Amino acid sequence: MLSSEISPAVASPKADDRDAGSGPIASRDWAHAGTVPAAASALAGFTPLMTPIDRLQCLPKGIPALRLLVVDDDAALRKACCEIASGMGFTPVAAGSVPEAMEAMSQQPVDMLLLDLKLPGGGGLRLLSDAKELYPNIGVVVMTAFATVSSAVEAMRIGAGDYLTKPFALDELTAVLEKSSHSLYFDLESRRLRERLRTDRGMDTLIGTSAGMEKVYRILSKVAFSTHPVLILGESGTGKELVARSIHANGPHAKKPFVPVDCGSLVPTLIESELFGHVKGAFTGANRAKEGLLAAAEGGTVLLDEIGELPLDLQAKLLRALQEKEVRPVGATHSVPISARVLAATNRDLSTMVEQGHFRKDLYFRLNVVNLKIPPLRERKDDVPILAAHFLEGVHRDTGKGHRFSEEALRLITEYDWPGNVRELQHAVERSCAMSSGPVLHSVDLPTQLQDFRAHRREANMAGAGDSAAGANDGTSGAIVSIADMEKQAILGTIRQLKGDKLMAARLLGIGKTTLYRKLKEYGLAEATDSIGN
Repeated sequence: MLSSEISPAVASPKADDRDAGSGPIASRDWAHAGTVPAAASALAGFTPLMTPIDRLQCLPKGIPALRLLVVDDDAALRKACCEIASGMGFTPVAAGSVPEAMEAMSQQPVDMLLLDLKLPGGGGLRLLSDAKELYPNIGVVVMTAFATVSSAVEAMRIGAGDYLTKPFALDELTAVLEKSSHSLYFDLESRRLRERLRTDRGMDTLIGTSAGMEKVYRILSKVAFSTHPVLILGESGTGKELVARSIHANGPHAKKPFVPVDCGSLVPTLIESELFGHVKGAFTGANRAKEGLLAAAEGGTVLLDEIGELPLDLQAKLLRALQEKEVRPVGATHSVPISARVLAATNRDLSTMVEQGHFRKDLYFRLNVVNLKIPPLRERKDDVPILAAHFLEGVHRDTGKGHRFSEEALRLITEYDWPGNVRELQHAVERSCAMSSGPVLHSVDLPTQLQDFRAHRREANMAGAGDSAAGANDGTSGAIVSIADMEKQAILGTIRQLKGDKLMAARLLGIGKTTLYRKLKEYGLAEATDSIGN
């Protein structure tokens, strides 16, 4: 609160009727009163319970001080704002007109803009528009008199993040500058994280550049810096735990523990003990006290995987733990505080379970503060080659052997729907590398389900060719194609694609080597195929 000794120096002419601690600091009458230096020094020396500079130091380390451009034609107000901003940790720059502001922005980048809309010539809105064009991510706070609130609304539409109505108090200015700086840092870190998620490739990073994954990156980059619960939805094998680990690893508590809890694999009678802990002698076999997983995370992150499998009675206890931030171990008479952030994941439709009475509605809303849905692999097939290459790199690191997919095999894994999602693709790549006799992975090296998919696709193509032949009999197509001709073309085309490798052609066609050579001789293709690949 401002002391009574300095409040007259910073008050407007009508401040007599106001409480001294909430007096306004923005008044053009300062210049007439001749008290600008005293007002500026008094404001700069103001020390609340937690100073603004202390609060700003809570922001991420290693980022330079924000450059704040203060634009106002009132020299007294301009000086006071700059001194306050400097005390908060900003690097302030002052300008009394639009040309001065444009000159300042052209000389050095500006992170934030504190702008009076009532500049001579009415150039405040134009300056805001120019600043946004020059620095799209600049944070803007506008100052306006009561009579120009409509202008402030227009400024917010153009891109201002907040506004102050003159006259305003010191705590209003510090609060809005702190809020804007936090927002600016948050946006900066979110953009950096989103770019890192998009470009990084490693064993513990997310892979994919499809539109569905871009949406995941956008949400993840924002929730990583918050403490809100996140409900991660997705089919089995989509990578829900990997997303949860990314949220934890890119957040402010990355060095704290990450504790995954598989609610579906825990023995029902022991779930409560695993989550909340127990004291010695709480039940038969409890020979010593055990700390629960929620308490063990201690400032880190707990992932409740397959949360839909949690029994209803445990759901009620979990809800209480999340609300009260404490758990009561089994057999204990006292509660234990918890400080972990809680993430939940499931492949089930919780909203339907709520309607059916199988999941508590209040717990659902508690966990579903932010909803993050991971798309299945069949909806982002553009990512399949990237993921496959990533898994091949992993095999190369583990075994020292390099592999690559043939064009046909790559086409096959891209067309396949992957009901098991990324996990199924990873296993398919590892299996293909194990079964391959060389560095090139062919279709025959892929798992059985892909072989069946290829066979069904070939049958469909044959059926289509048969329909074409039937159409020819009706006079709706060209010449009739015999089965022998279709088989001849299939054999010749396969050998050409494999550059003369007849053994591999026989494997791909599903026939023996002896049968292939007999067919080549029968169709008169022996000499023609001998020259292929030479």
